[in-house]
Amino acid sequence: MGFNNLIRFAIHHNYKFMKKKFHCSAEINPYWRGHVREGLERGNPKESEHVCIYRIPRNMRQVEPKAYIPNNIAIGPYHHGRPHLKEMEDIKMRFFRRLFDPSGPNGSAKLDEAFKELESLQDKARECYAEKIKFSSDEFLEIMMIDGSFIIQLLREFSESEFNKVDDLSRWMLPTIRREIIMLENQIPLFVLTKLYEITNNGNTSLESLALKFLYPLLRSGSSKNFPQTVKADFELQHLLDILRSGVRPVIGGRDQRGSQTNMIHTATELVESGVKIKTHDTPKLLDIRFGNKLLKKLVKELTIPTLHISDHRGTVFRNMVAFEKCHKRCYPDVTTYMFFFNRLINSPKDVALLHQNGVLNHSLGCDEEVAEVINNIAKEIVPDSSESYLYKAVNEANEYVGSRYAKKRASMVRNYFTSWVVGVTTAGAVFALAFTVIQTICAVYQHKRKGKSLFTIFLETFGFVDSSNSASDNDINNNNNILESKT
Repeated sequence: MGFNNLIRFAIHHNYKFMKKKFHCSAEINPYWRGHVREGLERGNPKESEHVCIYRIPRNMRQVEPKAYIPNNIAIGPYHHGRPHLKEMEDIKMRFFRRLFDPSGPNGSAKLDEAFKELESLQDKARECYAEKIKFSSDEFLEIMMIDGSFIIQLLREFSESEFNKVDDLSRWMLPTIRREIIMLENQIPLFVLTKLYEITNNGNTSLESLALKFLYPLLRSGSSKNFPQTVKADFELQHLLDILRSGVRPVIGGRDQRGSQTNMIHTATELVESGVKIKTHDTPKLLDIRFGNKLLKKLVKELTIPTLHISDHRGTVFRNMVAFEKCHKRCYPDVTTYMFFFNRLINSPKDVALLHQNGVLNHSLGCDEEVAEVINNIAKEIVPDSSESYLYKAVNEANEYVGSRYAKKRASMVRNYFTSWVVGVTTAGAVFALAFTVIQTICAVYQHKRKGKSLFTIFLETFGFVDSSNSASDNDINNNNNILESKT
């Protein structure tokens, strides 16, 4: 057999062997066919169109697990039935009974209407969850009804209470529930809540307004005052977390109001050293950050930031907002941009102290180091998307100013001569003494010039080389010389 024939023989039999092996493996491994088919079903594009309630990505969960997992109450199917959360089921049932009280305006007829409406929305509600729901149709419908009714009645009772108290919930329990019902894994679709609210509503207040009044204390240290009254969202609102997230965003507009942010903002210390005045302004729109000229003073730059309150050492609210923006494609990453802004603005406890002094940052944590750690960890494991930054103008203008010749010289002077209060006082004293000496010299020149003295005589008297009381003016000397010449 020639060499060429040998090659043809080897190729032919190898091909038949591979074909036979592949065919046999397909026959004896039906697992792979089922596994691939299951993957295709999980990735049904129809499901991804409505999904808005996600499981937290593993890399984010590992940073601070307790910020994402409820420890007291389960809302929705993800954590329903966990043993340590069953205590709240009885309380949720009490709220359900109060909402559909047979003796009240929302009697049995309203309850029947609510069941029919939610039953028609069940398939759409299931599609809102990124993970396949394990509960049966009746079980899932019961979860939507009980949990949705609990939230509606909770918001209503909180709004109607003069002291913002709610029956069946103790003082410590209310803030805890408030923090846990905004967790991303603890949501039910907003259209479910809206339908229940429309059926049982007897007032003119919108559901979004009730939700913001109840949730806003998470961002304003327990206060419901001056909360956002309306929500202007770029996309359809999805759940309670999305309402709070959209409520603190300023009116930005679409893509034409956004741009590429080339670099991150400088630290608070660097900005102040360069001559930027950092101040706060009172607005419920927490993300409304501005940079520009100080009023009537073009040379003075101001960075205005609404006051940020940090009362939760886990950063639960912002972590879940950032997680939602990371997972959900139909929203702008504005809270993520905001947290990266603060993450760069604060690089040390010194920055925290500076922002606190200027009213930009309030906290109830132990120390400035802990605050810096919380803020720096919120955006951990997140890659920023700087192509659609709503802060691109403010950040780019601030960086351009800090890079200017004037700002660099000022920052250098501050670092070299005002690094501590001792050096600062000494430098200020030296400058004051020099200025006082210059002023004193100018005044002396003016006074002595009126007496007709020469600059040389004034110099000697000013610095103590000649006693001014014993020195004669140049005019007196000239007069004496003239008298002597006339006598001779």
